[in-house]
Amino acid sequence: MQSISEQCAREVLEVVPLVMRVIRSQFRKYGAPELSVPQFRTLHFLSQHRGASLSEVAEYIGLMLPSMSALIDGLVTRNFAVRRTSPNDRRRMTLTLTERGQATLRSARKATQTYLAEELNRLTQADRATIIKAMQALRPIFTEKAT
Repeated sequence: MQSISEQCAREVLEVVPLVMRVIRSQFRKYGAPELSVPQFRTLHFLSQHRGASLSEVAEYIGLMLPSMSALIDGLVTRNFAVRRTSPNDRRRMTLTLTERGQATLRSARKATQTYLAEELNRLTQADRATIIKAMQALRPIFTEKAT
């Protein structure tokens, strides 16, 4: 017999990928369809970590430096991000979102949130409150793991 923690872990493993698939689909649909999921994840990371290095973004996305560099090149070429020399260390490059990158991310996030709200509205108010409470409980556990 599984413990409640094991049952909880099983549910998270089964449901989170399904939710993420819908979120990715909506981000692409309402953001910039030409952007890949790793590119959107990069925009999100840069929105949270202004002036991040290529290494920091690569670690977060899970790509090797050459692949991450190529992905960043595409974002820079299409004016979603800008690469600058660090004022503190001329050997270090920093990455920042452009206004276009910020607007694209904002638009995709807003549209996706609206879509999710409509879908979640199919649940009872009690179920929605339970989800909110569960997400609030999960946030501190996984926030420290994601950084």
